[in-house]
Amino acid sequence: MTTIEDVTSTAGPETARPRKRMRGGLVTIGTVAALLAAMGLTVLGLGAADNAVANFDSSSWLWSTTRSELARVNGITARVDTRMEVPGGRRHQTQVSQTDRLLILRDLNTGQVSSLDLATLQITATTPTAPGLGVSVALHDDEAFVVDAVQGIVRQLDPRALTPVGEPVRYPPGITGGTFDGAGKLWIAVPSEGTVSAVTAADLPATPGDAPAGGLSPKRVETYEVAEPAHELVVSTLDEGVAVLDRTSASLVTVSGGRTRRAGLTMTAPGSLPTRTSGPQVPVTVPGDRSVHVVRDGAEVKRFTVPGEGTRLSPAVAWAGRFYVADEGTGTVYSFDAGGQLVETIKGAGRPGPVELEVRENHLFINPPDSSTAQVVDDHNRVREVDKYANDVLGGDPPPAPPPPPPPKKPKVSRPGAPKAVTAAAGDASARVSWQAAASNGAEITRYVVEGAGQTHEVGANQRALEITGLTNGETYTFSVHAVNAKGDGPARRSNPVVPTAEVPDPPTAVTAEARPDGTVRVSWPEANGQGNKVARYAVTATSAGASAPAGESPKPELVLPAGQLEYGTQYAFTVTAVSDKGAGSKASPVSNTVVPFTAPKAPTELRASTVADQPGTVAVQWSPAVENGRPVTKYVVEAGGKTVEVTDVRATVGGLGNGQNVTVKVKAVNEAGPGAEASTTARTVAAPRITVTGSSADATSVTVTFTVDAGGGRATCTAATGGKTATGSCASLRVTGLTPGTAYSVALTASNAAGKGTATRAQTTDPLYGVATCKNGPDGDQRTYCDKDVSGRNGNEIFEVTRQDDDRQAGWVQDGHRLRAYCKAKGENVDAWIYNKNKQSNWWIQVDYKGRTYIPWAWLNLEGGDNLNLLPAC
Repeated sequence: MTTIEDVTSTAGPETARPRKRMRGGLVTIGTVAALLAAMGLTVLGLGAADNAVANFDSSSWLWSTTRSELARVNGITARVDTRMEVPGGRRHQTQVSQTDRLLILRDLNTGQVSSLDLATLQITATTPTAPGLGVSVALHDDEAFVVDAVQGIVRQLDPRALTPVGEPVRYPPGITGGTFDGAGKLWIAVPSEGTVSAVTAADLPATPGDAPAGGLSPKRVETYEVAEPAHELVVSTLDEGVAVLDRTSASLVTVSGGRTRRAGLTMTAPGSLPTRTSGPQVPVTVPGDRSVHVVRDGAEVKRFTVPGEGTRLSPAVAWAGRFYVADEGTGTVYSFDAGGQLVETIKGAGRPGPVELEVRENHLFINPPDSSTAQVVDDHNRVREVDKYANDVLGGDPPPAPPPPPPPKKPKVSRPGAPKAVTAAAGDASARVSWQAAASNGAEITRYVVEGAGQTHEVGANQRALEITGLTNGETYTFSVHAVNAKGDGPARRSNPVVPTAEVPDPPTAVTAEARPDGTVRVSWPEANGQGNKVARYAVTATSAGASAPAGESPKPELVLPAGQLEYGTQYAFTVTAVSDKGAGSKASPVSNTVVPFTAPKAPTELRASTVADQPGTVAVQWSPAVENGRPVTKYVVEAGGKTVEVTDVRATVGGLGNGQNVTVKVKAVNEAGPGAEASTTARTVAAPRITVTGSSADATSVTVTFTVDAGGGRATCTAATGGKTATGSCASLRVTGLTPGTAYSVALTASNAAGKGTATRAQTTDPLYGVATCKNGPDGDQRTYCDKDVSGRNGNEIFEVTRQDDDRQAGWVQDGHRLRAYCKAKGENVDAWIYNKNKQSNWWIQVDYKGRTYIPWAWLNLEGGDNLNLLPAC
């Protein structure tokens, strides 16, 4: 393959080959969480593959962290029509880029890039990259690039095979940007040079994986100076061109059609840009004072303030004549009209967490990855909510989110402190000045100012090293450095004096870096040639995406950076300068390999353990993921009551414990560095129920017992039994019916759950049942005295020793209205009371308390409470 040719321009762009425009404009890259190394994807609950996964217009794939799913949302209907599960993918960070037919995903934890064909849900190819933050993937139509910001390498890939296309485009280490504009140009900013340039892709070969025709490679076709060297730059691509925010000088440069325009901004704190800006207005968000500055046609045209408190604002996005700003501290999205007036507040997730705003397919998609809902905004600014778990086949929803923490106290804000360890090293007619960060004192540092040798340089807050040229060999120089924040200039700190000389050491060669499990990073190199002078020390500089800062010095050809000095999970590469005993410094070495610092994970947070109600000796445990500290968590170890389980999810159950056992639950995460700190809480397994009787009552044929049940953390079922009768139901009150009036009973109560049974008893006597002997005289003749007294022959209200009207066995007679206690019922002679008791006729007899236990025909005895014969048991 031939080497690429860098083509630069200061007058305007070269004519690029025509490109087809992707439907819906540029696809941006969103950071989401998922494990895709294995990529065992599952389509959930929908139809044939072509209908389920072909990415039609007005749709976008949204990520759900808790469910480890990608959901395709139709912007027109605001409904999910396809969901893809990524098994075991919770909490892995992944960059996602999408077109109508492809998803390209990069796992930040492993560095693996996977290309997925949405028509078949098959992985067409995978390729490795360095893990961690610092590498990104850009996709546009059939063009794909991997941008290594730390090493400064921009490589085109064939998205069908993920194989390199031609030679990469190479930049100095520490670049930023790496996204496409609407015309299909990839834009890269180089803070060390103060430039931005466009890269165009080579044509793809006809067969995936083949070399491109004629050995073509991607090319750098335009380069523009947009800032002083070492200024801090942020990039947002446009419909055609790019916007570059110079955070050091508080200005925005737009590049379009070969022209550059600079707009000064009234910012007092560092600003941010969205990855992609649609339309002619570029919003610059300043989280420090919750303001948005809008630039159009090379000038700041408006400024407005976002309501609320805190600094967790994501970059404002321009869409359909409005500006949308997400407050990640509350989950709220604010909508402002073209004049900067607040016109709508969108609840969003309603709790703190990341919020992704992406304009795609003529809609704005608002996606909080940690929430079950999202929103879609059409080009008329109509907002509709999306249930990302629609047609769910996975089971219950995730646990409710804990309440948001109280807002932090506002820090005391003042001017920054002095930079630390300001060091100068002489070169040949030059000097290299480096320093450690100054204390920000509550307001983010916007820039550093370096003064000396009659020169003044402004340097980005993350560019804490500067090469000063134009000096005279043999003269002595000192330099001062001070920081600037929204409150003004901080105190300066002076460097050591240096004398530039041509007698400088050679730069070290073959610098290597090693990230170690204890969180340290070892940087080593062969001893440098001092060119006749002794090398007294080596100065090491760490470079990450868009940033460069001194890492430390060492008298030996190695430096071990302590744990925590570098950010875990972020890519770093290193350069080394040799400094002689005369203070003369070499040029910087070639950049080292890239490493990602790591150590054991932090303790899991929000640990909760609870009783499993339907399983004896078991507790359920849930937690929020541990901070990984640079390497993916491979498992969680859960200990409770001497039992241990290992899981890859953020929930587990531990069984085999005793019933009613109080246990301490401990959870720790494990990654490549080993087990991390543990979180602990307590829980109790389900215990057998305990019953406390609180009272009882009765009527003639039933007993009611009231009680309370300590269910032991389980779900109890309760019964009451006595006299061969049983009642089930409420564990507060049970009524046993069908009992004999006036009888003493012992009611046995039982409460049961998964751990066993609890019992109690209660003694209670049913009430006696009474009846009223009833015989009412008739209207005529001897009817009028029929019921007055006992006479020979038959008469009303006669009582017998047997269940028939046997004169020899008559026990007596009672007057109308006499109240008799009833015991039971028995069949006997049929008796008709005729008109004397409302024509009541029956062969049932009632045993009553009259001269012992005797019988009266039911025809003559009306039972109290409704004359219900069923209340009496059989004799």
